[in-house]
Amino acid sequence: MPILAIDTSTQYLSLALHAHGETQLYHAEAGNHQSQHILPQIQALLAQAQIQAADLSAIVYAQGAGAFTGLRIGIGIAQGIATAYRTPLIGIPCQDAVAYQIPNHPCVLAATDARMGEVFYAFFNTQTHQRLSDYQVAKPSDIRQPENIPASQIIGIGNAYALPNPPAFAGTAQMPTAADYLALAQTQRYPATAPEHAELLYVRNKIALTAAEQLARKQSPQ
Repeated sequence: MPILAIDTSTQYLSLALHAHGETQLYHAEAGNHQSQHILPQIQALLAQAQIQAADLSAIVYAQGAGAFTGLRIGIGIAQGIATAYRTPLIGIPCQDAVAYQIPNHPCVLAATDARMGEVFYAFFNTQTHQRLSDYQVAKPSDIRQPENIPASQIIGIGNAYALPNPPAFAGTAQMPTAADYLALAQTQRYPATAPEHAELLYVRNKIALTAAEQLARKQSPQ
């Protein structure tokens, strides 16, 4: 059953197609040009697998939290393809995809760059497949571990660890690809929905700093 996965939650365009027992991956930095490249690259993956969009049994998309514009591009393309054929959509929260790069660990901190000096984050037990916190946004220094879990047991992962001031817990900046989203969808732990009911996950109401806030940040000591 062919499945397409789309991740546009960062500056990368990441696509994965599972068909005929094999997974093909396209993963490249696209910056602000994701919308220009996404459809041609999807068509290229479909052609390589010798299938058509109508053959897809599901489309997986990055649900957030992540880059606002990129997320909108991803879900828009997913809904556009799915609506024509009534293909189910499966949304995977971005922090889940980040966390499950570290399987079988009692406490994983998934932390990604949210800009404006903040990170999106959540804690997970990837042994028992439980999320240990809400999806949240905060300054890295304000992240607090779940109760009854010592900091020494926490492993962090995500591009928040590439920031000048990363979270205080030990970690690595590794990020997932669309193949990781596809693998999570195949666990059947995430529900499929009709295209018109697909939603994004937002944990921040504010998208950008005001001009005054930007100026204040530039003037404040680092």
